[in-house]
Amino acid sequence: MKFCIQKTDAEWEKHLQSKGAEPQALAITRHHGTERAFTGKWLDNKSQGVYSCICCDAPLFASNTKYDSGSGWPSYFAPINDKAIATETDNKYGMIRTEVLCAQCGAHLGHVFNDGPPPTGLRYCMNSASLNFEPQ
Repeated sequence: MKFCIQKTDAEWEKHLQSKGAEPQALAITRHHGTERAFTGKWLDNKSQGVYSCICCDAPLFASNTKYDSGSGWPSYFAPINDKAIATETDNKYGMIRTEVLCAQCGAHLGHVFNDGPPPTGLRYCMNSASLNFEPQ
């Protein structure tokens, strides 16, 4: 998949450091890693605002779609709009999952599952280290 924003790992690392991103942000966003459950800084955030991509600042999720899934990661039932994210099949670790990426820069955000609440029935299970939050 080709994305609008392309950088080398060294460029992404420098960019993320300049933004004060968490140390694991590069491994998660550019190398498809994950943070440990129940450790992310946005897990318990209840403020109103918009969650955006830590790499390129693209708006991804509105706070009114966030809910407590009990999974240990921030969860949302819908992206901010249909063009905000891209998906790919992820068959690592002997599982078949749907990986969620930022549609602008290709940053790995997390995975989406079919066990979410109405109205979509989806659970976008995201890594806090992949996200910024802008309060309203």
